[in-house]
Amino acid sequence: MRMKRRLAIVIGCLSLAACATPTVFAPMSRAGGTGYSETRIQDDRYRVTFRGGSDADRNRVEDLTLLRAAQLTLAAGYDWFSIVSRYGDVQPPRGPALSVGGGSASYGRHGGSSFGLGVGGIPLGGGPILAETIEIVMSKGVAPRAPNAYDAHGIVSSIRP
Repeated sequence: MRMKRRLAIVIGCLSLAACATPTVFAPMSRAGGTGYSETRIQDDRYRVTFRGGSDADRNRVEDLTLLRAAQLTLAAGYDWFSIVSRYGDVQPPRGPALSVGGGSASYGRHGGSSFGLGVGGIPLGGGPILAETIEIVMSKGVAPRAPNAYDAHGIVSSIRP
C-alpha cells in the first residue's frame, strides 16, 4: 500500500511539472503563446506585449515587457522611451486537472485496495497566464525625470531575460 501511495505522489508531481507553461523571452511563436510581440504604430511609437508562462508573476511579466521596449528603442536609434498607455491581462488556469484517490478495506482474512485517477481537482495547466501591453513613444537624449520615462540603456543593463 505504501508503494502505491508513493507512486501516486510521484505521478502527480511529474504531471504538474510537465504541464506548466514556462516563460520564454523570445518572439511569440503563435497567437496566445508565451513571449513578446510588437506593432510599429509610427517611426517612434510601438505597442509592445509580453505574455508570460504559468511560472511568471506580475513583476516578471512587467520587467520583460520593459526589456523588450528598451531593446526596440535602442535598435531604432533612440535613447529612452515613455509609456503612454498600459494594460494587463490575466487568463485563469486552463486545461485538464488531476484528482487522485485511493482506499483499502479488510474483511477478515481478505482485503482489498484501490487507486484511481480522475479529472477535476489540481489544474495541470499551471497558474494563471499574465500579459502586459504598453504603448511607447521613443526619444533621443537624456530621459526626463518623469514616472513613465525609462532610459533604454539602463533597462537593458538591469533586467535580464
